[in-house]
Amino acid sequence: MQPDRVLVLGCGALAKEMADVVLRNRLDHVTVECLPAKLHNTPAEIPRAVANRLARGGYDRALIGYGDCGTAGALDAVLEEFGAERLAGAHCYEFFASSDVFAAIHDDDPRTFYLTDFLARHFDRLVWAGLKLDRHPELLEAYFGNYRRVVYLSQFDSLDMVERAGSGSSTAMSGWGSWRPN
Repeated sequence: MQPDRVLVLGCGALAKEMADVVLRNRLDHVTVECLPAKLHNTPAEIPRAVANRLARGGYDRALIGYGDCGTAGALDAVLEEFGAERLAGAHCYEFFASSDVFAAIHDDDPRTFYLTDFLARHFDRLVWAGLKLDRHPELLEAYFGNYRRVVYLSQFDSLDMVERAGSGSSTAMSGWGSWRPN
């Protein structure tokens, strides 16, 4: 008996992790597809993008590599329509840290900005230019003024990424001085 054809549809920010799980476990019946990570700048578009892919079919089961990701429940409504399942949690930061650790971090200070390797690596493109801060730096306070600390959730053991996340080596990150942790 052939295993079910499984589609894992996720955020482009999780592409490496999802592909790694499939490869390491030799899940030949699983196909990983990713939507652009920049959808997080417009979370209302995530449910439609997911629905468009699920409507094309071609699988027996669909697993969705997103949390709610700011869709205010709209993603769950799409998944119910298509019989798909998603990762538990509000967003990827929760499943990178684990629900218990994330809750503790959030409870300690809800004014926390979460940074992953992917976001650190692509910060200038996804956040700085993606939110047009490169052309409108006056928006920096509006977007980030309520944050008081940054928590770096490392996806892979990489001294380079730890240094990049902590040093402000990115052009955009170096402008965070007023709210970056010491």
